[in-house]
Amino acid sequence: MESVRTDFYLDGRWVPAAGGQSLDVHNPSTEQVIGTVPAGTADDVDRAVAAARAAFEGWAATDPVDRAAHLDRLHAELTARGDDIARTVATELGTPLKVATRVQVGLPLTVLRSYVDLAARPPAPQTVGNSLVVHEPVGVIGAITPWNYPLHQIVAKLAPALAAGCTLVLKPSELTPLTAYLLFDAIHAADLPPGVVNLVTGTGPVVGEALAGHADVDLVSFTGSTATGRRIAHLAADRIARVALELGGKSANVILDDADLTAAIKVGVGNAMLNSGQTCTAWTRMLVHRDRYDEALDLAAKAVAGYRLGDPFDPATRLGPLVSAAQRDRVREHIIRALADGGRLVAGGPDAPVPQRGWFVPPTIIADVDPDSALAQEEVFGPVLAVIPVDDDDHAVRVANNSRYGLAGAVWSTDEERAVQVARRLRTGAVDINGAPFNPLAPFGGYKQSGLGRELGTHGLAEFCEVKAIQR
Repeated sequence: MESVRTDFYLDGRWVPAAGGQSLDVHNPSTEQVIGTVPAGTADDVDRAVAAARAAFEGWAATDPVDRAAHLDRLHAELTARGDDIARTVATELGTPLKVATRVQVGLPLTVLRSYVDLAARPPAPQTVGNSLVVHEPVGVIGAITPWNYPLHQIVAKLAPALAAGCTLVLKPSELTPLTAYLLFDAIHAADLPPGVVNLVTGTGPVVGEALAGHADVDLVSFTGSTATGRRIAHLAADRIARVALELGGKSANVILDDADLTAAIKVGVGNAMLNSGQTCTAWTRMLVHRDRYDEALDLAAKAVAGYRLGDPFDPATRLGPLVSAAQRDRVREHIIRALADGGRLVAGGPDAPVPQRGWFVPPTIIADVDPDSALAQEEVFGPVLAVIPVDDDDHAVRVANNSRYGLAGAVWSTDEERAVQVARRLRTGAVDINGAPFNPLAPFGGYKQSGLGRELGTHGLAEFCEVKAIQR
């Protein structure tokens, strides 16, 4: 059934869109239109920002325990809608339902729960000499979020912003906006005060630019491509507004010569293929010691053979489609270019079979990749793994750091101290050792062109705070 939304969420109520223009939402598995949402305008952004500004003083003055209670109610409402959200993500993004339930819904619920606790105990004032140092909310937040994790990326901004006492205007991706509407249904049911959170859908060039450049937005929090992040930073710089940017990645999975190779390859391939490779933290460069290189390629080929493409609602499916025809074509072009640049096809490739309908790309592994080539340097955002041989730890570090990005990474070794030493040398915001689990309380963000600022935990909360010194 087609989902038709004709409204925005402004000042605590659903308001009919006035512009008359709409955007189609597609199912990437069937290529069919499954819904429409309004195409917002700069005037709509003005109304949303005005509502957030009017609500700011009251929300900032709300007792932290009460703010935590609002977030707790939102957590309950979202939990009750978990199955609907998972099905919506599977439909509008193509994530297999099992993964959508565990990751696309489970992770943001975990993050939201962490901010229920953090909201109730904000940073305590500090005495520094004759100064009282206090934390205060930044103000009105413009949140611009991507399509690949449509609920998590919103919650990672909305939850700490509200916990800090800020108000917010959201512009979700036009490719996966239906999930955002389910979130705002939950927000309305949770009875947050009017104007504290507001929703305007639309395109980046119209709604995104109006929000990022708005004179009454105090901080722009954006997740997406580095190119768009650069544009947002320019718009914010014109008025000296703060930005928090979580951008691209080209993360290295460093497998040292003493690693448990079976585990390293299995987890490494799984990480690279998660969400059909449409994950900013994906370990898309696998660096393997030359002595174990052939064995690693054999294990990787066997691992990826188990990734069945298909309908996200089929329990046997492990890999869904890419989000759009344009994204599929872009990823295919990367594969073709990598092979022309001298890469050796290990699995998948442009001629491998895919379902007749839907925007699918087969899981692909390319070996002997030149560390300076496009495949090793550019973010592909698809199920494509580049494998690169290295000679020793120093060589691995040089290759891993040979990137303009620095978002995530991994190190594998049976010697944990050695692994930590290598991890410390990697110029990246997060490193997992031997497949360590994701920590939703740890700071998340990147070095270099992977962004500015941090999300999650206390560091994520700090992004939405100003620091004031009161001398006595």
